[in-house]
Amino acid sequence: MQFQQKTWRLLITPPASGAWNMAVDEAILEASYRAQSPPTLRLYAWDPPCLSLGYAQPFSDVDLNALARRGWELVRRPTGGRAILHTDELTYSVSGPANEPRLTGSVLESYQVLSQALLAALHSLAIPAEAHEKPLVAPGADPKGPVCFEVPSNYEITVGGKKLVGSAQARRKQGVLQHGSLPLVGDLSRIVQALVFQDETLREQAAERIWQRATTVERALGRIIPWDQAAEAFQNAFASQLNLELLLLELSAQEQERANQLVQEKYAHPSWNERI
Repeated sequence: MQFQQKTWRLLITPPASGAWNMAVDEAILEASYRAQSPPTLRLYAWDPPCLSLGYAQPFSDVDLNALARRGWELVRRPTGGRAILHTDELTYSVSGPANEPRLTGSVLESYQVLSQALLAALHSLAIPAEAHEKPLVAPGADPKGPVCFEVPSNYEITVGGKKLVGSAQARRKQGVLQHGSLPLVGDLSRIVQALVFQDETLREQAAERIWQRATTVERALGRIIPWDQAAEAFQNAFASQLNLELLLLELSAQEQERANQLVQEKYAHPSWNERI
């Protein structure tokens, strides 16, 4: 699909807490659908590591004692899906009004458009990634299980049948937010240590399934890609595939203020994180 050239904002924000990262994504979403900020591609990371739950995921999936022992945070995303442990990754978010041509249509239609940019970024890094409209679910996979990276979804990015990029989307009023995680290095199965299982055998089986069905950039390539290199690949691919001019800017004062408010009232508050 060919788009007329348009200018979007590029944000590269420093590693931050889970509550701040989710608050910033929502603040940008609100500003964009009110035409107070341009459509935005944001690239970011997490510090300290953070377990994020999907919008409708039960809080009972979380082992709070295990989280505390490891110094990991917890946040609930505004988007759907299952749990992700955010560490050693590049995270992207795209926010804009629903009438932005690259975000129009159904969830799957906009997923498909953005997947082309994600694929181009990975291909530029020599990663043989693919995206399929309806991926095959491996035998034994539990689509209702607690771990996001266990089961690929429509148009999500895989390498050799293993999920590489986990993405999710939210729509608020006249705005669209899609964000996703690209694991660069590390042990994806660490996440099971922060989740509740009936016994240790089930925990071990879940860890094994993750490595059978998900991968990292390092495993896909056999070498490490630094965060900055991956971020540059994302910038170039979004610009070329979606015909964008990306201007490196910062959050507006209004967005910063709103993000601070969302941290206090929502993303760092039990009424949100423990609501289900």
